[in-house]
Amino acid sequence: MPERPTAIGGLLADKKNRPAIVYATSRKNAESLAQALALKFPAAAYHAGLDPETRERVQTAFLGGELEVVVATIAFGMGIDKANIRTVIHAGLPATLEGYYQEIGRAGRDGKPSRTFLMHSYADQRTHDFFLNRDYPPAQHLDQIFHKLKDDPQHVEELREHCRLGEEEFDKALEKLEIHGGARVDFGGNVTLGARGWKQTYTAQAEYRAEQFSKVLRFTESSECRMGALVRHFGDEEDAEEECGGCDICDPAGAQLRQFRRASAAERAAAQQIIEELRMVEYKATGTLQRNLDLGMSRKEFDELLGAMQRAHLIEIEEAEFETGEGEKKRYRKVKLTNRGLETRHESKLELLLSDGVADEYAGRPAKKPKDKSTRRQMNFGDGAPASRARARGHAETATAKLNAKEEELAEKIRKWRSAEAKRLGVPSFLILHDRTVNALAQERPATPNELLAVDGIGQAKVDKFGNALLELCR
Repeated sequence: MPERPTAIGGLLADKKNRPAIVYATSRKNAESLAQALALKFPAAAYHAGLDPETRERVQTAFLGGELEVVVATIAFGMGIDKANIRTVIHAGLPATLEGYYQEIGRAGRDGKPSRTFLMHSYADQRTHDFFLNRDYPPAQHLDQIFHKLKDDPQHVEELREHCRLGEEEFDKALEKLEIHGGARVDFGGNVTLGARGWKQTYTAQAEYRAEQFSKVLRFTESSECRMGALVRHFGDEEDAEEECGGCDICDPAGAQLRQFRRASAAERAAAQQIIEELRMVEYKATGTLQRNLDLGMSRKEFDELLGAMQRAHLIEIEEAEFETGEGEKKRYRKVKLTNRGLETRHESKLELLLSDGVADEYAGRPAKKPKDKSTRRQMNFGDGAPASRARARGHAETATAKLNAKEEELAEKIRKWRSAEAKRLGVPSFLILHDRTVNALAQERPATPNELLAVDGIGQAKVDKFGNALLELCR
């Protein structure tokens, strides 16, 4: 089956589906996909790693109609006033439904028909799991550092030697511990003991991030009208009951990407084994189920079979969690039989459709708008779409605000300066500035020392040490 670049090229081959924005999950993916599409029609990549002149040139060309397709990360689109975008494609799973809602809202602002496509596969889930585990290391890593801390200062390098963690693991765990108040780190790279309540806010923040992506997965796996599911997510229960008539759930024949194949005899036999294994229990974790049955399938193939069984209403799959002896919460998926599954006694009666090739994807069209005026403003998909925020107390991290193109350009300059300064001083980058402070600087662009002091995360010590350099960057 075709790869995603081929599928996207096919969708955009018809000129009526352009101009278009394609959202990629990384800068590397944006570059490679843009190169492939540029062989067919004017297309270019846009992301924060490009120099300011290139980003400005791409944005101007797209607004002026010289470029028909931009392949971008989330750095593109904020504040873009282009009403005639006909198609928005996500070439991978977004991190949150809020972000997805905002991005698809850039299609069809002129009121003419437009389409949105969300492409996803098992590999996207693994990628998100990787980033989540990287950004939120196990609580025991933070615990290990916390129990080495004292009231007397220790240098970062000395502390690192006493912990059984790799360099990157140590730096990320110390960063999170400092953010949540469990450690105090000064500009000289000396660390002292912080407050004991860090674990509660850290765990809450990690769970919040995991839950945001779980909502995205539930959205893709749902058999509910796509538009109904979105408005329900934002609290509009009344309009959620009214089907849009245009998405892949309401109009499967009109969906251009989603393709299925009938299960093979071997797959039907495996499905029947799953049913028999579940028949005598209330539920089983998906991982345990696969290990018990030893079906000779990869995890991807097993999950795809479970997805087919779920679409056939033979099983239900729920997100769940348990707490380890060390107090860490682990997420997993549990599966149980439905009444239809209980009644199925022979594999020949199983009608299963498995995703074929690129087709763990769906195509959707924002169609009917909710009748309620307040909700209609939300469903206009403007950049002011509702955004959710973390609400943990104490030292919990705030949600990262999205930056427009010019703010992202400045943030990238500050990040490069921060990396160079951290290397010069021999300390982790977060000791110079946290990411949230970098974003705040990019948004507020302070021009004086007093304005610099008003930025979240900037105190007098940082103004004294880095003030001139930061003001020069923001000028």
